[in-house]
Amino acid sequence: MMKQTWDYPGNSSPFPRILSLLAPHGAFLALASVSAALFAVLDASVYVLMIPFVETLFSSAGGPGFASETGMDRLLDATVYRWVDLAGDPLEAIGQIIALIILVFLVKNVFHFSRTYLVARVEQEVNRSLRNQIYGHLVGLDLSFFGRTRLGQVVSRLTTEVEQFRRLVTTELFRVLSGGLEFSVAVIAMLLISWQLTAAAFVVVPLAMIFWGPLVGVLRRLDHKVLHLGGEVTAHVQETFAAIRLVKSSSSENRERERFRSLTGEYFQQFMRAEFVRSLAPPLTELLAAAGTVVILWLGARFVVAGEITGPEFVGFLGLSVKLYSPVKNVAKFPAVAQPGLVAAERIFDFLDTPREICDAFGASSIRGFESTITFEDVSFSYRADEVVLRGISLHADRGDVIALVGPSGAGKSTLVDLLGRFFDVDTGRIMVDGVDIRGLRIGDLRSLFGIVSQDTVLFHDTVRANIAYGRPEASHADIVAAATAAHAHDFITEMPKGYDTIVGERGVELSGGERQRIAIARALLMNRPILVLDEATSSLDTASERVIQEATSRLMVGRTVFVIAHRLSTILSADKILVMDGGEIIEQGDHGTLMAKAGLYRRLYDLQFNEAAAVGSLWPADET
Repeated sequence: MMKQTWDYPGNSSPFPRILSLLAPHGAFLALASVSAALFAVLDASVYVLMIPFVETLFSSAGGPGFASETGMDRLLDATVYRWVDLAGDPLEAIGQIIALIILVFLVKNVFHFSRTYLVARVEQEVNRSLRNQIYGHLVGLDLSFFGRTRLGQVVSRLTTEVEQFRRLVTTELFRVLSGGLEFSVAVIAMLLISWQLTAAAFVVVPLAMIFWGPLVGVLRRLDHKVLHLGGEVTAHVQETFAAIRLVKSSSSENRERERFRSLTGEYFQQFMRAEFVRSLAPPLTELLAAAGTVVILWLGARFVVAGEITGPEFVGFLGLSVKLYSPVKNVAKFPAVAQPGLVAAERIFDFLDTPREICDAFGASSIRGFESTITFEDVSFSYRADEVVLRGISLHADRGDVIALVGPSGAGKSTLVDLLGRFFDVDTGRIMVDGVDIRGLRIGDLRSLFGIVSQDTVLFHDTVRANIAYGRPEASHADIVAAATAAHAHDFITEMPKGYDTIVGERGVELSGGERQRIAIARALLMNRPILVLDEATSSLDTASERVIQEATSRLMVGRTVFVIAHRLSTILSADKILVMDGGEIIEQGDHGTLMAKAGLYRRLYDLQFNEAAAVGSLWPADET
């Protein structure tokens, strides 16, 4: 099945949804904003205090007097000069001003700490909440989504791209907010000194703000490609190491190295293209800031000579202009540095917007058990419109029946039982459980009727106990041991270093194939569901173990409806009904004796398997792998 490549229209802003994620943390953001505002005021105050410091210093050295009256003079008269007496001892006044500067620095950094801590709290809360939201949504999506989406892309969104998003939402956005507050305070202080100089300083601000406009779209496209390729690299790593046995047995190490080098090479090229554009931000914004500083120096010197402002006020103005240009540079660079986070947000929201195709119908009924019958009525299904997988399937199973599905690979056997569990919906026809269309039942209730042992045994990196009890976590130790004993797993489990508390490793790597299969069978037995699906359930077992497990499961099948999918016909000779499938259709059905008498496909498959078995001696016990 083709994997989705996730192309993006890029025509909608993610900011409203980003703000909705921040809304639950409004109290902490408000406190962080207050801290940022107070920090901005105190930070600007340090530069304002340089005015009386320089004024006192130059006055004590016999410098010229200062006759101009500005808004800053009035502000200082109302605050600093109430405590500092410039007409008295100059050294004492300078000492008092230095003490004020130190006090302002101390208080300023208290607010800097609180701002940083509160922002970190919000960013981790958003990070955790978003990961939980994505994971919760993905777990609820249908199998069809995972069929068309590479696992590496899923992992990339949950890890790398959530981190990119976190940096955007907290670090970058709050840097712009803090910069805006510092900018505003600096502008107010500069206006109190000279509105003309402030206007001159603003000449370069529009240039810095509009500089990145034409390049934002370029960066957005490039960052989309970078993040997509990052997901492809992750997917390739997972695919390769999940199939490392095949890679080594095929002597394909060099081929995989070359494929990986090709992917990382393409990622490198796209990354560097994006960084080339992004790296233009610092030098060009610095150049604009330098141009603004030149304008201020040229014009400010004339204002000082003309007596419109004082020398100390001009020194303070220059310091404040640095605080002006610093946030301007941050805002100017924001479109560049924010693009990875914005692209990550779009890709994350794309996953979150993926709808569940299979969900409970309005007014869906509850079902607490399986009472009587399962019926397929003229069911057809296709994964894609041009590929019909099942056509015209009709069958009837009573409670307690053992239904065997046989046929060549690709005949539709596994798809048929997937439809019964409503992992996919039928295209036409209907499937009935106890006379009710399964589309009218609650999905959770329907699936709670099934115990499944598949050919691809799934074990988690957890203890043997936890893996057996996965579908019934509240099960007692005695029940777990009973299920393991019935699956002939208890003996090898007790021989393990920690018995039932032994960690089996990722996908059960610490166990042999046969042991993994028996753990899975024990899990299904412990769940004690009324409908049991054995999909190639004994495919990983040697002949001797297969016979023992058949004996154990035959006792436990009593009272259950069982669907058995098997290529090894020896496992289903006693089935109540055998359905022979080919090309998505049921071409024969009946018990073993009836089908042998028909001399159709089933007879040919049976003769072929048993003739081959006799030729190679496969009836002898084989070593487990």
